[in-house]
Amino acid sequence: MILDNFTHLYHGFGIAADPFNILLMAIGILLGVIIGVLPGLGGANGVAILLPLTFSMSPTSAIILLSCIYWGALFGGAITSVLFNIPGEPWSVATTFDGHPMARSGRAGEALTAAFTSSFVGAFFAIVMITLIAPLVAQFALQFGPAEKFAVYFLAFASFVGMSKEPPAKTVVSMMLGFALACVGLDMVTGQLRLTFGFTELLNGFDFLIAVIGLFGIGEILLTMEEGLEFRGKSARIDPKVVWKTWKTLPRFWATSLRSCVIGCWMGITPAGATPASFMSYGIAKRMSKNGNNFGNGEIEGVIAPETAAHAAGTSALLPMLALGVPGSPTAAVLLGGLLIWGLQPGPMLFVEQADFVWGLIASMYLGNVVGLILVLTTVPLFAAILRIPFSIIAPVILVICAIGAYTVNNNVFDVLMMMVFGVLGYLLKKTNYPLAPLVLAIVLGPSAEESFRQSLLTSAGSVSIFWSNPLVSTIMGLGLLAGVWPLISKGIAKLRSSAQPA
Repeated sequence: MILDNFTHLYHGFGIAADPFNILLMAIGILLGVIIGVLPGLGGANGVAILLPLTFSMSPTSAIILLSCIYWGALFGGAITSVLFNIPGEPWSVATTFDGHPMARSGRAGEALTAAFTSSFVGAFFAIVMITLIAPLVAQFALQFGPAEKFAVYFLAFASFVGMSKEPPAKTVVSMMLGFALACVGLDMVTGQLRLTFGFTELLNGFDFLIAVIGLFGIGEILLTMEEGLEFRGKSARIDPKVVWKTWKTLPRFWATSLRSCVIGCWMGITPAGATPASFMSYGIAKRMSKNGNNFGNGEIEGVIAPETAAHAAGTSALLPMLALGVPGSPTAAVLLGGLLIWGLQPGPMLFVEQADFVWGLIASMYLGNVVGLILVLTTVPLFAAILRIPFSIIAPVILVICAIGAYTVNNNVFDVLMMMVFGVLGYLLKKTNYPLAPLVLAIVLGPSAEESFRQSLLTSAGSVSIFWSNPLVSTIMGLGLLAGVWPLISKGIAKLRSSAQPA
């Protein structure tokens, strides 16, 4: 089985190493770094905005471009964190704690080399895991019927509620809003119209792409314009001597790297995501390091831990998306929508029916990260200069790109209007601290979850006992319930511990 994986991977390298795909990797990484450098955009937003660019490409080339934009955004977030103390991405916040103090003390090159190399190590560890595990997970998932599929969706939704760093109540509200939006249009089972309010344009429901461009792209731009960012940072130069000197010191921190890889992979596969992974990894590294007291003053280990974990989490989030059709992060949710637009159905059958696509993507992850590491190490001053362009120039350019992207979906102005409506909705949700990821997850997975749920009830004559009818589905549903009520359990444990301590 594992030997077969390597044979498939070898063929995948043949697809990914095509000169056109290599060019797309370089373009994707560069675009991604620009997106990562600009505060307020981010990987999910960038992938959503640029998704229409891929409509004329083959699915393999398209996913290579989009996934490389994602890797680039992951790399780019570290540049602003270290040089400007502005995290370009939420998961880069922990990198500012020690990365920026290093830059202030004249060690910017060392901090950036450590951040980029650690990012590469984390991503590489996660890709090896995907190579070895994903086909096994997919083969296992082939035995799934409608009830098991619904149980997996239930587990994904419940994990977002219970494991997310956001308040559970707000996550539930956001998710319910997503389910309501996913219901709009024609009911495929009964043929009745739902929530269209007489608008014929809504017969087919909301296009996923319009929703994500508005929610992520326009919403973030509105928020960033309101905040009126000012950039004050340190300049950076990276030369081969600094890179080599830093690389010689990194092996000393192998235990921190390995631990951060494991934390990142775990948090990526569960929908916790890269941000909690980076904070958890930083916190544990601070507690276990012999230099823990110096964390926050420019300790290189404080850069290695969050960057390794964030990249491992960001990469491993693609494992459940490919093998089960359940995304592990907002960006994976956007990529999942892209696969559906290109006519591919993520899930276990993808490994059987579209083996070239899957293994081409996995091979491109290896190559994309190598290309990314080389590109970011050589182009840091260029990207740091982008931050000095006033945001009043960049914001209108991004708005125009968003509008073109929305219009090209159906060549319809109504979609541009809907994009603006979603933009205002995204802005309001962010202002009131409601998470967007559960909303997007519900829009993407809502219809599939509803279909599996209704199919299951049809086969059981309306009895919900089908979701507890065999050990597999019972276990997944049990895990889902456990994940959903985890905040209550953890609160109860904390209360017991505090009451057990002597006053």
